[in-house]
Amino acid sequence: MARNIQSLERAAAMLRLLAGGERRLGLSDIASSLGLAKGTAHGILRTLQQEGFVEQDDASGRYQLGAELLRLGTTYLDVHELRARALVWTDDLARSSGESVYLGVLHQQGVLIVHHVFRPDDSRQVLEIGAMQPLHSTALGKVLSAYDPVAHSEALEADRKAFTDRTTCEWADFEHILDLTRARGYAADVEETWEGVASVAAPIHDRRRMPVGAVGITGAVERLCRDGELRPELIAAVRDCARAVSRDLGAGRF
Repeated sequence: MARNIQSLERAAAMLRLLAGGERRLGLSDIASSLGLAKGTAHGILRTLQQEGFVEQDDASGRYQLGAELLRLGTTYLDVHELRARALVWTDDLARSSGESVYLGVLHQQGVLIVHHVFRPDDSRQVLEIGAMQPLHSTALGKVLSAYDPVAHSEALEADRKAFTDRTTCEWADFEHILDLTRARGYAADVEETWEGVASVAAPIHDRRRMPVGAVGITGAVERLCRDGELRPELIAAVRDCARAVSRDLGAGRF
């Protein structure tokens, strides 16, 4: 069995200690509560402070939880709410399109799949919640890169690998695709990430009109495309789903 990392365990214990009981604790209180030497406790607190997980009151010198933890917690809640609001609409999209539906958010220079509805048939399928997809080639990734400035920057810094001979890797060409995505309100991936597979995705916005994710369908090229182009009725269905989830998140009409 892999050994736990002691410093991380101690840091986690400190955060739990600061999360309960008194709002602020001094170094001596923290060290004695956790059975640590003051020097050890101070070193961990200093690292947590540098990362924004802990703040120190200038007047008293006592420590409390930092704003970065609040930001991370809010991100989790946002994703949880996004998935909860999308459940009914993504199920409807899978039934109407006959294809697999994916809900993705930006995470570590890629797209994290936070919800996956199977294609409604008897075929064997693998649940892909927690899987990562690239920003530059997938429909979900292009939507996020087009509408979210942070995703745009992440796509710029990421390694834009060629998965097929259709993958767009040059930045100028990718920017053109993002312009087209914003103009059309959706993004496409026709054999750019996987041979024989096509996708279409649209953006989801929250009550602040900020992009918080993307929803799309994925399936075989012969089912999603007609005469080399994505079927208009599938594009419309995906966009309708994205608008419905956005309205449920308080975004109003788009």
